[in-house]
Amino acid sequence: MIDNLPYRQVGTEDLRPGGLLCIVDHASNFVPEGIELGIDSRLMDQHIALDIGVEGIAERLARRHNIPAHIACVSRLVCDFHRREDEPAVVPTESDGKLIPGNIGADVEARLERYHRPYHDALAKLIAEAKPKMLVALHSFTPSLDTSDEERPWEVALLYNRDDTAARHAIRLFGEQGLTVGDNQPYSGKQLNATMDRHAEAHGIPYCTVEIRQDQIETEAGQSRWAVMLADVMGRVALEV
Repeated sequence: MIDNLPYRQVGTEDLRPGGLLCIVDHASNFVPEGIELGIDSRLMDQHIALDIGVEGIAERLARRHNIPAHIACVSRLVCDFHRREDEPAVVPTESDGKLIPGNIGADVEARLERYHRPYHDALAKLIAEAKPKMLVALHSFTPSLDTSDEERPWEVALLYNRDDTAARHAIRLFGEQGLTVGDNQPYSGKQLNATMDRHAEAHGIPYCTVEIRQDQIETEAGQSRWAVMLADVMGRVALEV
């Protein structure tokens, strides 16, 4: 955490209204001092603790492509910013079949007050200042789950709830890149869209929630490739919405 905040913002020094803004709810695997999750430390480098690869992409989008980014600095296992305050999974007690014993009986209100609310309050303030043409929510998904045998062939997917306008354009453009594109896969934005429901759909702001398969972006080379592609595709989508 920087300055004891659960988020950091990159590329926000010279905000220009009408551009893109990137949001990364699951960028970090950091666990603040005083919180004991009670799990094997090796799990903190896996998908249950963070969205692998997305922080590097967001940094590149901000520093090389002039797309400011709002980036989480706390693990989703401590407090999941991509959940509503009243959802049990906002402080998860299990993930992909792994018990998180330190969260059983945790003071959820304290974590909301310390992490969730400051994160979303700062994001709302940034959106008001930036007046973005479109929001880009960046996530990644694991090629396989321990709790499922389901195949996950998509290299990238677009999630949405009610407003699918931008997603439809993005699905077409990624397909033109020769990618296998998922439509609300492997998750559904009808159920998992909390941040965009709150900050985009509730205010009529176009958005794309982009899920990239983690084996595509585990390396710096992969992150650079996807940053270039995202800047291009999202910029083109923003012209259409």
